[in-house]
Amino acid sequence: MNHLLAIDPTLIDWSRAQFALTAIYHWLFVPLTLGLAVIMGIIETIYYRTGKPFWLEASKFWQRLFGVNFAMGVATGIILEFEFGTNWSNYSWFVGDIFGAPLAVEGIVAFFMESTFVAVMFFGWQKVSRGFHLASTWLTGIGATISAWWILVANSWMQYPVGCEFNPDTVRNEMTSFVEVALSPMAIDKFFHTVISSWIVGAVFVCAVSCWYLLRGREQQLARQSIKIASVVGIVASLLAIHTGHSSAVKVAEVQPMKLAAMEGLYDGGNGVGLTMVAAINPFSQPDYAKESEAPLRIAMPNGLSLLATSTLDGYVPGVNDILNGYTRPDGKRELSAEEKMLRGRNAITALAEYRKLKATDANDKRLPQLARQLQKDMPYFGYGYIKDRAELVPYIPVNFYAFRVMVGVGMLLLLFFLVIGHVAWRQDITKRGRWLWMAALIMLPLAYIASEAGWIVAELGRQPWAIQDMLPTVAAVSDLKSGSVALTFFIFLVLFTLLLIAEIRIMCRVIKNYKPQIESAD
Repeated sequence: MNHLLAIDPTLIDWSRAQFALTAIYHWLFVPLTLGLAVIMGIIETIYYRTGKPFWLEASKFWQRLFGVNFAMGVATGIILEFEFGTNWSNYSWFVGDIFGAPLAVEGIVAFFMESTFVAVMFFGWQKVSRGFHLASTWLTGIGATISAWWILVANSWMQYPVGCEFNPDTVRNEMTSFVEVALSPMAIDKFFHTVISSWIVGAVFVCAVSCWYLLRGREQQLARQSIKIASVVGIVASLLAIHTGHSSAVKVAEVQPMKLAAMEGLYDGGNGVGLTMVAAINPFSQPDYAKESEAPLRIAMPNGLSLLATSTLDGYVPGVNDILNGYTRPDGKRELSAEEKMLRGRNAITALAEYRKLKATDANDKRLPQLARQLQKDMPYFGYGYIKDRAELVPYIPVNFYAFRVMVGVGMLLLLFFLVIGHVAWRQDITKRGRWLWMAALIMLPLAYIASEAGWIVAELGRQPWAIQDMLPTVAAVSDLKSGSVALTFFIFLVLFTLLLIAEIRIMCRVIKNYKPQIESAD
């Protein structure tokens, strides 16, 4: 793999850009699928319990919008999985035995499950019993959620590789414990935080569509009842997202301290570190963190970051410089400096090359066990062997810093929005007052999507330069392609995905605009 050190850097940039493009577009569809599944399930449950035709009409309406979004999500998701083989073939070879397992389970079990029951949900009205149809609706949402589980398991393993062992004979990482991979603490935290945040997007979408009707003086009963349900889902989801976000931050601090330091613009860490509220970090250039002790014009909540990362007010949180220079953890273990890790990584690469060479010439060579032990000792730092400069180990701080604050700031704003619109909807007649609130709901919809995308930007850009944390950098994961070919397909996908997005928005707007219920009242 030494030839990868001379790979064209523009190929890496274009490959990352193409994958990011696909992921960002795909994530425009996924959260709405997961969020609408909960709300339409609740609405159909009310219909099942009451038997009132109004709730039947409401169920069919939201399910039509779900269906349009579901189809678009499937189209972009399939392309995303293929890109692992086309753009990141070295990655696929190196860890395909592990990474492919959860994706295979997702395709065989979860995707087929949701595909089966979504057909019953759309075409089973009047053909199956109300109870079976209700079960199909919930199972469609559960199938989509299980699908998200396995995809997030795969993504979390990239952030925190566990349950595997490197085999020098095959030059591959091989799974040693499927349970350890599937139930990784990182996977559990990421799953709950991601899915719950998707419920927020679904709730905002329902509120926005309902308020559009109110602004037009249409479908007032549908809007009023839908807002009631969506506001409750939104409040519960927002509170749970705060809790799961804290759990995720604790895990990130433990296994990805550089990501946390980049999110906070924390150059020099310590005990009792404050949580940065605002700071004047230049969004267009990487800070000179080696010469600055903290971000300029920083205003922080005292001890806030220590509490967030360690659950104690005086907990130790390392900064960028601490991680690069090496530091002593609270448990007494010394973390190596960047240079020491890079040396250990190069030793691992050299030991692997010698092992492979000897094994090919004489499988009984007495030096093989010694090389295998040396490789096992240095393997945790294998990926650092491909790093040329310690600066490569620092993610782009401005993007991570501001994306994290967009995610958190908009999330708190959405909680306030749900509290206000929920209070008005449940305690007053929202169809007769609150035009300012109706407009606010329309504004909240794009903000919810921005916050959702910002969360993924932090998760993925925060672990750069790693395709797999500490194990494989992107420079060693990319396929041997012409950068021009990847650039060309980038723009092809950009046009294709933009057309798909425009088509979805137009179709959904047409469904909303042309909706004509037969039943006007929920009473």
